[in-house]
Amino acid sequence: MKFIIEHLSKSFDKKQVLRDIDFTFESGKIYGLLGRNGAGKTTLFNCLNGDIKTDAGRFFMETDNGIRGVVPEDIGYVLSTPTVPEFMTGREFLKFFLDIHEDTISNSKSIDEYFDYMSIDAEDRDKLLKDYSHGMKNKMQMLINTIAQPNLLLLDEPLTSLDVVVAEEMKQLLRSLKTGRIIILSTHIMDLALDLCDEIVLLNYGVLETVDKSNLDSGEFKDKIIATLREDGNV
Repeated sequence: MKFIIEHLSKSFDKKQVLRDIDFTFESGKIYGLLGRNGAGKTTLFNCLNGDIKTDAGRFFMETDNGIRGVVPEDIGYVLSTPTVPEFMTGREFLKFFLDIHEDTISNSKSIDEYFDYMSIDAEDRDKLLKDYSHGMKNKMQMLINTIAQPNLLLLDEPLTSLDVVVAEEMKQLLRSLKTGRIIILSTHIMDLALDLCDEIVLLNYGVLETVDKSNLDSGEFKDKIIATLREDGNV
């Protein structure tokens, strides 16, 4: 499976954020989308998720059965600031999600099995989501996207504010999820991308560019990324 972007552009007033982007993402890989703050990473994700309208271009799926358009079920989106219904408990939210997706979820497990899978402690499962930490809310976002099994998973700075233990748990989870799907993780933290991702993609001046990780030992790889990120003082 491939996710293909062709000639995608987006401007806000007179500022062009995305410039005629052409890129192909392949399943089975985690892509690290690197760029300085304000480079347009979130804008790109919002375009792909359908939250904002592009000015030009298209994107589509290429599967063994041919080319087809993207449907909402194809995409999972984990925001940098977790968005969960804080008036619900963790258990209520998970049950609600399972109930409304029961026709599309394959190999459904019990609610507690899902909590176990995400390492959410028993004493936290019946707490209101408003009382969850940032990391726990992020885990709930990841859990429902894991259950939904989207073909394309967009992660917008998902590990930046997590403690070391939770961040490592999330990295292990993402590595286990990449088979058969495409994961794009946006970040401005180079070491995270190098540790976790199979491919590194730079978003610089509105254009996507692959950086070859095989050149890492030469020093050119890190120098190129650092030069890009330093333009906005993020390294």
